[in-house]
Amino acid sequence: MPAEMTVELVSVERRLWSGDARFVLARTTVGEVGILPGHQPMLAQLEEAGVVRIDSTDGSKRTIAVHGGFLSVSAERVSILAEFAEQADEIDVERARRAREGADSSTDEGRSAIARAEARLRAAEAN
Repeated sequence: MPAEMTVELVSVERRLWSGDARFVLARTTVGEVGILPGHQPMLAQLEEAGVVRIDSTDGSKRTIAVHGGFLSVSAERVSILAEFAEQADEIDVERARRAREGADSSTDEGRSAIARAEARLRAAEAN
């Protein structure tokens, strides 16, 4: 089994990260999945508002807030295609808190906004 895999995380707007990694952790619509090199091939829908962690081969860990999209895994490659994504160090924590506090939890749109804000805050805290 290989000791590393190629990982690419892109959003509609840009590529956020590409490189070799030892581990990827992501939350899909059916639960959290940890991916090591040689993982069984799979395709999964990402949670509407979640966090992806990539442990690269250089020992660094990247945490990214991801909103919607898909995860594709083969034995040697992981592709994360997000509708929207932000690296932890790019997140404006105060703005995310205001968004969470200002959202109306009685509507679907408001609950989605709260979930996105909470994912952004989790990513920022992990950094």
